[in-house]
Amino acid sequence: MNSTKSEDLRNIAVIGHGQSGKTSLVSAFLFNSGMVNRLGKVDQGNSVTDYEEEEIEKKISIQASLAYAVIGNNKINIIDTPGYANFIWEARLGLRAVESGLIVVNALEGVEVQTEKVFDASSDLNKSIIFVVNKMSKDLADFDKALESIVDSFGKNAVAVQIPIGKGESFKGVVDLIRMKAFEYGNDESGKPKEIDIPEDLKDTAGSLREALIEKIAENDESLMEKYFEEGDLNAEQISKGLKACILSRDIYPVLITDAVNNIGADQVQEFIINYCPSPVDAGEVSCEEGSVKPDPSAKFTGLVFKTISDPFTGKISIIRSFSGMFKPDSSYYNTNKYTDERIGGFFALQGKGQEPCGEIFPGDIIAVAKLKETKTGDTLTIKGEKVKFPGFVFPIPSISFAIEPKSREDEGKISVAFKKIVEEDPTVKTHRDIQTKELVISGNGQLHVELVVNKLHKKYGVEVTMKPPKVPYQETIKGKADVNIKYKKQSGGRGQYGHVVIRIEPLPRGKDFEFVDSIFGGSIPKNYIPAVEKGIRESKDSGILAGYPVIDFKVDLYDGSYHDVDSSDMAFKIAASMAYKKGMKEAKPTILEPVMDVEVVTPEEFMGDINGNLSGRRGRIQGMESKGKNHVIKAQVPMVEMLDFEPNLTSITGGRGSYFMELSHYEEVPAQLQKKIIADSVKEGRIREEEE
Repeated sequence: MNSTKSEDLRNIAVIGHGQSGKTSLVSAFLFNSGMVNRLGKVDQGNSVTDYEEEEIEKKISIQASLAYAVIGNNKINIIDTPGYANFIWEARLGLRAVESGLIVVNALEGVEVQTEKVFDASSDLNKSIIFVVNKMSKDLADFDKALESIVDSFGKNAVAVQIPIGKGESFKGVVDLIRMKAFEYGNDESGKPKEIDIPEDLKDTAGSLREALIEKIAENDESLMEKYFEEGDLNAEQISKGLKACILSRDIYPVLITDAVNNIGADQVQEFIINYCPSPVDAGEVSCEEGSVKPDPSAKFTGLVFKTISDPFTGKISIIRSFSGMFKPDSSYYNTNKYTDERIGGFFALQGKGQEPCGEIFPGDIIAVAKLKETKTGDTLTIKGEKVKFPGFVFPIPSISFAIEPKSREDEGKISVAFKKIVEEDPTVKTHRDIQTKELVISGNGQLHVELVVNKLHKKYGVEVTMKPPKVPYQETIKGKADVNIKYKKQSGGRGQYGHVVIRIEPLPRGKDFEFVDSIFGGSIPKNYIPAVEKGIRESKDSGILAGYPVIDFKVDLYDGSYHDVDSSDMAFKIAASMAYKKGMKEAKPTILEPVMDVEVVTPEEFMGDINGNLSGRRGRIQGMESKGKNHVIKAQVPMVEMLDFEPNLTSITGGRGSYFMELSHYEEVPAQLQKKIIADSVKEGRIREEEE
């Protein structure tokens, strides 16, 4: 594939709420530009950018996918992003690599939850924005209501540049308000319209909306404003130049119209992208952690790895957005995050999962390379000696966790390699081995997210696991004191065993864990046996006498005992200490502690009452509330066990508009009535024997 000059590049991320038709619109772009020979359909599982098995099966996008369309001298790099809350962070990754966000809005629903979130992400990153109202052929599709919801949500910078011809099943074309031309599409999926006269019943509407568009353009440019006041209109060249400047400065969010599944209007959107969306040259300098870089081919190369893919045939694929200098294959570049050189082989452009080899690229282009050793998502590549580094990515904190268990020893051996590849692709997945419960825990952005990771383990890496809610890491402690005198004596022919300890057990303040004190005076126990006593207690405290959980926040004072010149040994004193510990724990008023989490819930104001009630019903204590932009933040402390199923409840209450994160705050005593259930469960799990209860 030939290299495209920076000024001829257009980079867009197709973003929006789930089921708004983003992937269908990308399919239409690729078909209309001749990149593919058939119009891909999500329902038929043959779209270019939804190629993972899970995406085809569930008919949703679960990762950002790349494609490109070449039209004349122009190349449009397209990043098709997921619209579901569990995967919306992929949209933010994609936005880092482009100049424009193309927000697809469902004509039936208008602005939805994730529409707001991707708009906010685009605004945070200062990207140009285009709205496309899609699914115009559906029954109940209403462009006027969709446009109204966009303006209500995002302000009067949202301005129509097209209006529909017909609605619902009768939708057949668009009126271009910039050129005042109408285009009608046939009943086939060719995507090729014919130019027609603007229908009589639309002329007044088209005229008034065109006037509103011109006024909006003129108010952002003094020279155009003067021209508009003098002549009452602007010519096509002035409109075009002014609109392009307003899109770049985010003073206008143009609103276009399509029905992507039937390929109506997609060609007009593509043409609009080429004519009005900023190129890397138009966007200019890009900020780094120190200074900035320009899309200058004569400058030194800088690029950002914004996504990593694990391909079963190619291996690890790093997708790189070039920002300055010529990027050349078969060269060495320096990773300023890892402080290491990377040897780069050949380049290829991605068309979904397809790979097209290519040579050096101009600044602003997006390219893929294979098998980089140390480089990961978020890393900067440049020339050795340069200190440039792009800001890193902030990934969402996982909101839900599950325990997983390999089904076989063979699966257990393969799981660590599989997880390494999965986490390279998806840094929001976290895995760890819980030291206390011994479980392998996987955390993600929602139940669907974790389920899909488990599916990928099986289908892509051949690892089968069972998934279950993680065990809560309870702990035990004591509330009272106990003095214990234990003599361990065993004689069975030959040398016997003798160990005698007298200990005092008492509680420590919360968070002090464990303290062992040697108060032996006068040699009642020789110094060489003291470490064995401490070891016996330390090993025993890993299993409490109530439910088998680790015991914390207590002190053991060894203050007396005796020994035998022949029969005493380290083992005898270790056993005596363990016996003394168990007896003392029973007498020192043992109790169970549970982890309590600091929880922050972000929600629109109208759901605050329901969420407060939900948290209170989970034994939560509300700590405070504060505003955060258009939303409110509820701060609470809630026992971990009560939060295991909070994520689906929050989604249900807020319609997907709420989010939360939590972290461990402290441990506190479990109410007595709940301790009985924990103990009973421990008996069932074999953590303790029933007689110990």
